[in-house]
Amino acid sequence: MLQLKNLWKNLGDFQLKNINFTIEEKEYFIILGPTGTGKTVILEVIAGMYRPDKGEIWFNGKRISDLYPEQRDIGFVYQDYALFPHLTVEENIAFGLKVRKRNKEIISTSLYEIVSLLGIEHLLKRYPSTLSGGEQQRTALARALITSPGLLLLDEPLSALDPRTKQIFQEELRRIHRKLGTTTVHITHDFSEAIALGDRIGVMYNGEIVQVGTPAEVFRRPNSRFVAEFVGAENIIPGKAVEGAVRIIPDVEIQTVSPKIGDVILTIRPEDIIISRERVISSAQNSLPGRIVHLANQGPIYRITIDSGIMLTALVSPQSVEQMALNRGDNIWATFKSAAVHVL
Repeated sequence: MLQLKNLWKNLGDFQLKNINFTIEEKEYFIILGPTGTGKTVILEVIAGMYRPDKGEIWFNGKRISDLYPEQRDIGFVYQDYALFPHLTVEENIAFGLKVRKRNKEIISTSLYEIVSLLGIEHLLKRYPSTLSGGEQQRTALARALITSPGLLLLDEPLSALDPRTKQIFQEELRRIHRKLGTTTVHITHDFSEAIALGDRIGVMYNGEIVQVGTPAEVFRRPNSRFVAEFVGAENIIPGKAVEGAVRIIPDVEIQTVSPKIGDVILTIRPEDIIISRERVISSAQNSLPGRIVHLANQGPIYRITIDSGIMLTALVSPQSVEQMALNRGDNIWATFKSAAVHVL
């Protein structure tokens, strides 16, 4: 559907480097990475705001690298929405069809369908300055979708919204994608957003795509220390792999299912570690005694740091903390499966 092949773009103090990935028809693809790593630049190259210095962009079997933006069948929603302040919501949404010189009947029908889908019929006569962030977002999305683009590009679409509005709009994006099936590229720095929305994720760092995979592959099996840190593995520990285990220090050895031998880095997601007062008898092969050195209340979850000869971080529900009466300095057991240990 969309292919970026060996794509390079030099912008002076920043460079996209050898970008290669393919996005399938109807896929919701997330480009995930920290601020300043080039995510928006990729969207702008795809959209035609910049032409690549090297490489090619193919869309629906057609090379579009040298086409003007209006020739690419792409809808674009910028982070700041870029609504025309002097036009009403209705005029903003219909703008693309008017530029394409569609007749009034087509514009009217398309407008009714898209505003009904997004639930913004009551906003049509208002101006952007009178809208909330969520209303502006829906208006910008309607304007991008009314032309039925083959590809939709979303530049950090949820970053300016408050947490509750963000959650609602995230659900809206899922619903709209299921309804329309528009191939979508969505960029974000928020890995919880990427998990919730992405069919696949491309992790970006310093102008390069460093890993592509499903959410489970990226978050459970990061291919580098950077990816592990960025997606919140938290427990990132160097060691020496021997058969079926990784020796961290002389008296701490962690069982794994990895065939790797030699110097390695292992990662364990904090939600995969079970905390208990007594040693758990289970199929989990790793159970380490330790002492709580830090216990942080983060609302819906507690983050607990344990000294087990190595430092481990676990996530525990407030109910579990209360039931076990956990406090700093308490002796506990940290248990996790060998399959939960990823070895780099």
